[in-house]
Amino acid sequence: MSTLYVVATPIGNLEDLSQRALRILAEVSAVAAEDTRLTGRLLSRHGLRKPLVSYRAPVERRGLPRVLAALAAGDVALVSDAGTPAVSDPGQQLVAASWRDGHTVVPLPGPSAVTTALSAAGFPGTGFSFVGYLPRKPGELRRFFASLAETRQPTVAFESPHRVLKSLTVLAETLPERPLLLARELTKLHEELRRGTAARVLEELGGRARGEFTVVISGSES
Repeated sequence: MSTLYVVATPIGNLEDLSQRALRILAEVSAVAAEDTRLTGRLLSRHGLRKPLVSYRAPVERRGLPRVLAALAAGDVALVSDAGTPAVSDPGQQLVAASWRDGHTVVPLPGPSAVTTALSAAGFPGTGFSFVGYLPRKPGELRRFFASLAETRQPTVAFESPHRVLKSLTVLAETLPERPLLLARELTKLHEELRRGTAARVLEELGGRARGEFTVVISGSES
């Protein structure tokens, strides 16, 4: 049996790739990548050349046989475009199949936009909830924010630049006094962190939203 290494890669700053991750990427027989071109550039930056197997969303099941075939022949590293695989990124089906087939699964900890944003928020509460991307439909989004009225722990979500202004507007209407942290382009050149109510953050943004966003919504303190 072989080993599937679940390898966290930088979410922006390439210096965040750990020495252990570099060693494993150098040792494995193949790399399963969400975007083979992006991963190829990352490997090339560190002088590594490895066979790359495409494994991307939303067609994980289509790529699964290819990765399992590579795993049958030797150890494989699973990486996503950025951060930790299988956390709002491809990987869950491959990890489950690897366990099922008797392979060893070894996680390599590293960058995650979820914990990075949470660590900078400074919100009280035991634990937190991560919900992936916020609901797209306005009614579902409003109901989701309303459900946080009595939640005492922070909630972390991802949001795209195309929807973040609308989502913040709905949050301002639903939980007007609730503090949040809006993190843009974490660890990248244009990283920005804004903290306050949704209305205040919207005012600071001035109708402009570019990049990838992570939102941390404080829990209720009442």
